[in-house]
Order: sequence, then structure tokens, then C-alpha cells
Amino acid sequence: MATLWKSRYAQRNQRMERSIIRELLKFTMQPDIISFAGGLPAPELFPVARCQDAACRLLDEHGAQALQYGPTEGYPPLRRFIAERMARYSIDAKPENVLITSGSQQALDLIGKLLLNAGDRILVEEPTYLGALQAWNSYQAEYVTVPCDDQGVRTDLLEAALRVGPKFMYILPNFQNPGGTTLALERRQTLVRLSNRYGIPIVEDDPYGTLRYEGEHLPPLVALDSDYQTTAGLNGHGYMDGNVIYLGTFSKTLAPGLRLGWVVAPEEVIDQLVIAKQGADLHTSSFDQMLAHEIVQDDFLDEHIRLIRQVYGQRRDVMLAALERYFPEECSWTHPEGGLFLWARTPDWIDTGDLMPEAVAHKVAYVPGFAFYTDSKRGRNTMRLNFSNAQPPRIEKGIQRLGNLLKTKIAARSDQAVLVPA
Repeated sequence: MATLWKSRYAQRNQRMERSIIRELLKFTMQPDIISFAGGLPAPELFPVARCQDAACRLLDEHGAQALQYGPTEGYPPLRRFIAERMARYSIDAKPENVLITSGSQQALDLIGKLLLNAGDRILVEEPTYLGALQAWNSYQAEYVTVPCDDQGVRTDLLEAALRVGPKFMYILPNFQNPGGTTLALERRQTLVRLSNRYGIPIVEDDPYGTLRYEGEHLPPLVALDSDYQTTAGLNGHGYMDGNVIYLGTFSKTLAPGLRLGWVVAPEEVIDQLVIAKQGADLHTSSFDQMLAHEIVQDDFLDEHIRLIRQVYGQRRDVMLAALERYFPEECSWTHPEGGLFLWARTPDWIDTGDLMPEAVAHKVAYVPGFAFYTDSKRGRNTMRLNFSNAQPPRIEKGIQRLGNLLKTKIAARSDQAVLVPA
């Protein structure tokens, strides 16, 4: 029977694989394992009491509407809230420019459905977000990669990649997943200029932008694109005719279980995404959307984000200090100004994928870096470490365990080198 089903799967299924992160979470949820593997927010910060009060109020006052079907575009008051909030970051959007999705992961999938034909190329950072690759692999995309350094994607290498003719660029400018890096302002401006010169749009994924712990806020690509086009006389309407699709989410600021994300884009693009979404799920949960809108009233979201910044900023500092204290001098890592992750590099000869079972045996886990590359042969000596989910004492202990394991590996190699005759 299994063979019978196998012959019926679509060809696109050959490109679909399980997420290594989701698989790792299955066994790293054990209480004795300190996991830096997931991108999980801290559950103790979830606004449970606020959600409970809001849910009761919502059901008392608007229960029938909250439990009914809703418009594909999303709950209108929530779309207005998001449009008004985007204005803080110089994003000129109306509610008509906003589509509510079932998490920003659905937004990635809908973009693939809308824009990709089999064999189309996407320009991505190297490394890049695994979930985006998963979404677009199912549409049989190919990839053009541009490497990152500690200031984000290397825009000095971008033009050659654009000449290949990718369908769009996928960029995470703020506290990138997995690298934790922030795209420098000059590089943002270069990226926007080249995007317009070559007529290649940008998908700007910004799940962590509000979670900044140090440094100055940098303008989003979508706002820079609007300024560029207006200055260049390419349009007179600002963002509404822009070259960027912007993605956001409540998963990192309220709760991932609500599964609420959004797309901000020109109305023409939103209209087409609405059609694509209708075929997927008709609309995002009415209850979840109305609940989120109820929760964020009275400036609660700003207050809650301030708390998250304080807690995550401290945990980042604890991890950075622990890395300095316990990791071998042969290793290096990024210093994220915000977000949930940092990126560690080991000596080239250490394969962090092969090392993973030993790490789990030492009761610590991470994500091997190769998972974030389009070619799994690359990034074999890297790892992504999450600092948002673990309490500071567990961060300290987990980094110590991982550092001790790496020191043991390096010492063993040194001993072998001494024993080899000249």
C-alpha cells in the first residue's frame, strides 16, 4: 500500500523535507536537555492573564462575530491597527495594503504560490531562514546566494547575482535568522538602488525588528524604497507603488500560538495574495484576529515589547559573556543588536552536524548551521544558538557544556597531531 501511495505524489514533493529544527524540538524538549535549538519565545512572558481577560470580553461582547467566517483580507480593525503602527517606521500604508496571514510562514508560502514558476531563481542571503527555503522548495524554486558578514548581506557582491535574473530577493535586514546580524544603512541603500536598477523586487522579512537591545533603529527597506522612488521621480505616490513586499508577525511580540502574521504590499499585490489565500484557508482565524486586536488596546503592545526587550537583552548578554568564558579561542560568534539568535563558528574541521549527537548526549542542543544553506555541504562548521527561551542560569550551564565539548574535540585533535611522526 505504501508503494501505491508513493507513485501518486506530485513531483514537487521530491523537494519537500522535514524541518531539522522541528525535528530537533521533539527530543530537545526533554527537561534535562538545555536547548538553544528552537526560535522559541520565553513562555513565561506570554500575556496569559491579558489574553484571558480579552477572550472573556470578546466572547461576551462579540462572540458570534468572533466565531464566524470573516473576510480573507483580515479583520478590518486589526488591519487598521497594523497600518497605523507601520507609520511609526515611515511605512506609508493604508489598511488596503495589509493582508492578515496565519503566521508569516503562510505569507512566505503565498508569495511562492503567487510569484514562482518551477525553476525560477530567488536571491537569498547565505545563510538564510530555513522556513523560507522550505516554503519555496515546494514550488521547485532555484536559488542564487550572496554571502553575509557581520554587517549583513554583502552588497558589493550583489550586482553579479542580480544579473542572473532572480524573480525576487529575500532579505532579513534586522537581527537576521540565523546570523543575528543587522544590515548596515549604507548596504540597505545600495540594496534598494540595485533593486530598482534591475527591476527585481524585495521580500523584506522583519519578524524581530521591534526587538532591539542596543544601537539605533534603522529604516526598513520598504521605507527606503519609497524614498528612493519618490526622489528618482519613479512614482508620485510613495510606498503604494513600491518595489518591496514587507512581512511582519505577532509571534515574537504576543504569542506564536495565535499564528498571526501580515503582509504589507501594493494593493495590486494584496489583491492577488487574497486570491491565493482563499484557496489555502479562506481566511485567518476570526477569533485569533479579534483577540489580538482586543489584547493590544491601550498601548499594551508597546508596554509588553519593553518587557521583552529587557528580558531578552539580559539573556543575550548572559550568552555572550558565557561564550567568552567557556568557548575555545578557536571559535567566534556574532554580536546581535537584537532578535533571538546568534551565530557561532567553530574550526573548519569540526562538523557541527556530526557533533550534534554528542552534544545531545552532553544534554545541550543547537541547530547545525548547514540547515540554513541552500547547499547542505556549506556551513558545516557553524551553529545557530537561541538565547530567548532559556533562563540565564541554564544559558550559562548550556554554553559551558557545549564549550567543554568543543575544547575536548580540539584537544583530541592536537594530541593526535603530536603523535603523528614527522
